[in-house]
Amino acid sequence: MSVPSLLKVLLVDDEPLARLRLRSLLEGCVDPRAEVLAEAGSASQAQAWLREHRCDLVLLDVQMPGPDGLQLAGALRAQAQLGGNSPAVVFVTAHAEHALQAFELEATDYLSKPVRRERLQAALLRVAQRLAERAAMQAQPEGRGLPLGEPDGVINVSDRGRLLRVPLAEVLYFKAELKYLTLRTATQSLVMDGSLSDLEPRLGERFLRVHRNALVAKAAVRELQRHAVSHAGEDEANSDSADSADGADGWAVRIAGVNEWLAVSRRQVAAVREALAGQGG
Repeated sequence: MSVPSLLKVLLVDDEPLARLRLRSLLEGCVDPRAEVLAEAGSASQAQAWLREHRCDLVLLDVQMPGPDGLQLAGALRAQAQLGGNSPAVVFVTAHAEHALQAFELEATDYLSKPVRRERLQAALLRVAQRLAERAAMQAQPEGRGLPLGEPDGVINVSDRGRLLRVPLAEVLYFKAELKYLTLRTATQSLVMDGSLSDLEPRLGERFLRVHRNALVAKAAVRELQRHAVSHAGEDEANSDSADSADGADGWAVRIAGVNEWLAVSRRQVAAVREALAGQGG
């Protein structure tokens, strides 16, 4: 897998001095290197530029006049879900309280101001690795899903210095957890880089998006029911505020083998029911 050695970057921040500092920091980054193609002082300016140009990465402030950075990231995510070739997003902001929402939008990273060069360099490397993985997936023949050698496909996971090959037939679900994904099998939980938006089109019909933060193997779904959401945080079935109007109750699925519950967006309830029906009950 070839990692890009040069990233094309759009800087988006309403403060000129902040953009100048970022540009200076980027000039000192070497692995990978980064080239600033343009700057924008608002999300609207950035959207106008992106309609006419392409880049690898948007370094994006959160709080700006008019549409904010989260709205721009949401628009780029929607574009990616429709099959568009959208850039990676790394938030650069002084407002740490937006981190959870940023990663729900599948941002590659979240940097706190003042940014350190070492931290920025690490974020650039993460972006380059993700772009390389996306390019490798897109290069596979249509319909093959994830490549890699076994009839049912496997997925490579780097775990504490080890490279593991996990057969997709063993995967119960993928779940977005802040900066990373959790891959769950019946015997282990592994942390991996990537995004659900990149994974979903390569996994084929065996996996179902039950929530904006979870892809579940259809064969692992054992039960669908209304599930009380714990305010103390011990319950897996956390409500999706964008989809649920049920207050303290929402839908959840029980996962075979581990007896865990995962939240289901209301818009996905019908699809989960269909998957259960396809298993013969």
